[in-house]
Amino acid sequence: MYGFIHIALHVVVPIALAWLLFRDDWLKAALIMLAANLVDLDHLFVPAASGPVQCAINSYPLHTMLPISLMGALLFLPWKSVRMLGVGLVTHMLIDGAGCGI
Repeated sequence: MYGFIHIALHVVVPIALAWLLFRDDWLKAALIMLAANLVDLDHLFVPAASGPVQCAINSYPLHTMLPISLMGALLFLPWKSVRMLGVGLVTHMLIDGAGCGI
């Protein structure tokens, strides 16, 4: 059940944030934020974490602190599309962090 809720959050939350934060251009924002889920492609390069706690943070290359910090920096750049991507990436990491009990 956790897996279904987790995947649903990766879809529903970016769409809701796109509508709330970028209402004038929400569809473009939603598509960019949903594309941020491609950050999970790094799961292909590391054996899957198994067990009761599915913590992706610090388990995969793009889910470590340096890349997450750089993703957060995207929020402060002047280009709107880059900020949309930053919101999507940071949101993705926050949702993944929920699996770690953060």
